[in-house]
Formats: sequence, structure tokens, C-alpha cells
Amino acid sequence: MANLWGREMTKEEILKRVGDISQIGGVKLAELSDGVERGVRIAEIDSGGGLTYTVLLDRGLDIAWTSFKDMSVSWRSATRNLAPFFFEPEGLGWLRGFHGGLMNTCGLTYAGAAGRDRSTHPFLEEEDFGLHGRASYLPASNLWIDGAWQGDDYLMWVQGKIKESIVFGDKVALYRKIWSRLGDATIHIEDQVVNEGWNESPFMILYHINIGYPFLDEGSRLLLPVEKTIPRDEIAEEGKEEWHLFSSPQKGYFEKVYFHYLRTLEDGYSASCLVNDKLEMGVYVKFNRDVLPYFTEWKMMGEGEYVLGMEPGNCFPLGRRREKEEGRLVTLQPGESKKISLEIGILEGEEKIEQFKKYLKVD
Repeated sequence: MANLWGREMTKEEILKRVGDISQIGGVKLAELSDGVERGVRIAEIDSGGGLTYTVLLDRGLDIAWTSFKDMSVSWRSATRNLAPFFFEPEGLGWLRGFHGGLMNTCGLTYAGAAGRDRSTHPFLEEEDFGLHGRASYLPASNLWIDGAWQGDDYLMWVQGKIKESIVFGDKVALYRKIWSRLGDATIHIEDQVVNEGWNESPFMILYHINIGYPFLDEGSRLLLPVEKTIPRDEIAEEGKEEWHLFSSPQKGYFEKVYFHYLRTLEDGYSASCLVNDKLEMGVYVKFNRDVLPYFTEWKMMGEGEYVLGMEPGNCFPLGRRREKEEGRLVTLQPGESKKISLEIGILEGEEKIEQFKKYLKVD
């Protein structure tokens, strides 16, 4: 049943009170029409439980604006939702269209730092790979955007397929479904990545989940079931004891990146949670650790670029060559697939935060 404004309601009770479900929640299609965003199709989901978010149909089915009860959840960059035909794959060009938003997908055959690696294409020995891959710039096809009742639950979803492919080379597809339940403050992401080619293919994926103000603010805390933490470099080494604490925006701040190895929780998943005690609010990410065994924290306390990246993945963002050298690179055999599930949710109130802390088994 839907929990609407503190009341559990059946399908019949709800439909007697509205002319159409869009009165209290649902999903609708639109298209951005200005500047560098022109032509980008979007689907907007309103959960009816205070959570609203925008799925970019032409940008990898990633999630842009996200808010809870008119409070922004995600960080937004100055680049806006760059249309996919502006993609610059070389070097750091990915950043010219890194809109932030709640989620950017990094992958599918390479992710992380730009660099050079051995090519899987028969015409090349080595190849230059840009930052974070192509997935976030690929328009989706086979779209299905809808809502329907399942018993007393009304579900809203966006579903489609993106494919990274090249003649004579890798052909990797991502089948994605993003959905929410009426009355909830939770986003469910169900992905299946398939090697649709005839040769073994590298498979790298990292979910770049970007939390911003006001959830992120001075005094906010990151809760993780950590087993081991490794600073990426000397910059992150300085102040590493405070990887979980956040300041107000700092002038000239350079990003700090931490690689975390997390415990598997009792249900087979792992999770992270950013808590703002002043607001008595939190936002969490939950994911199946068997497919996403690594977790990267992007701590960026800069002015205007004030964001926490909570980033589960099957790799660390060090680039394909480095991941291969250190034994983390995953490959898919022809026809092989991996199923991935994530949950991004809002915790409102001290009681729900305490319950989640018990789930994480952290203080």
C-alpha cells in the first residue's frame, strides 16, 4: 500500500479520491529545448512521497535533478545536461558534459582516469582512452516509460537499453530499469550488462552518485561499513583520518579521493549513507557487493564544486591499464551477463537514521 501523508492507503481508497493518478504522482515525458541541452529527452518521476527526479533518456538513462520535499539532493555542475552529440571522448573531455545530477554511469568497457591501454580491436595494438567512458553520453533505445498498479502498489518506471559497440570490436549493452513506488522516497536501479559480441570484452562500471547541498554541508558525516581505506595520493593522505567528515566550501580546494573496501552486510549487500544531523536527514546508497565490490569516495569541498561522490563499482577509477595490472579488471565472455541492483533512498528523521546505522553496524 502507498504511504501518503502519514496514511496507509489501498488502490481503491486512492482512486476514489483522484481523477487521475497524476494528481499525486506518476511519470511524464518532456524535452529540454535551450542551449547545449536542446533535444535531450527526459522522464520526470514524482513518487508522491516527496521524492522527484529526472531521468535523462539521451544521456545513458542517468539521473539529473533530484529533490525531496523541495530540498535538493544532488549536486549540479555548470555544464548542464549537454546533448550527447557534444561528447568529447579524448582526455578529460568527459568533464565538459559532467552535469553532476544524482547519478552518472561510468563505463562500459573503460572507466576512471584517462590513459593508454592495450586495445581489444584487431586493427590496433594500443588505444587512448578518455576519462570515465562513453556510457553517460549514449542515448537510450527500446524505451518504456509507464506506471501501473500491482495490487495496492502503484509503480512508476523508466526502462531502456544503451549499447557501446564498434565494428570488429567490443559490443556491450546495458539494459536498465529505474523505478519507484508511489508514496516511497526510494529509487531502484536494476541493470543488466551483456556482452553481445563474439569475443571476450573488458567490463568496467562505476556509479558516480553525487550528493550536494543541503544534504552535504558543514558537519555532515559519511557512514560506511569500512574494512580498509586507501587514500588515492599524497593530497588525500593529508587529513585521511577525516575522510568521513565535511567542511564548508573551501577556496582552492583540490579533490580528495579515497578507496574503501566495505563489509558485506547480513543481506548480502553493502551500503553508504551521508547524514546531516542538523537537518535530521540522510541519503543512502545500497548495492549488491558481489558485482560491485569496490567503493570510491570523491570528497570535493571546493567553492561551486561542493559535492560528495558515493561511487560503488566493479573497479577503482584508476584507468583500465592500472586496473588490469592490479588484478581488478573484469571481463565478459561472449553472451555473458551481470545483473546489478542499486537502491538510493532518503532517510527522514532521527529514528530512520538510527535504524540504518544499525543495518550498517556503525556508530
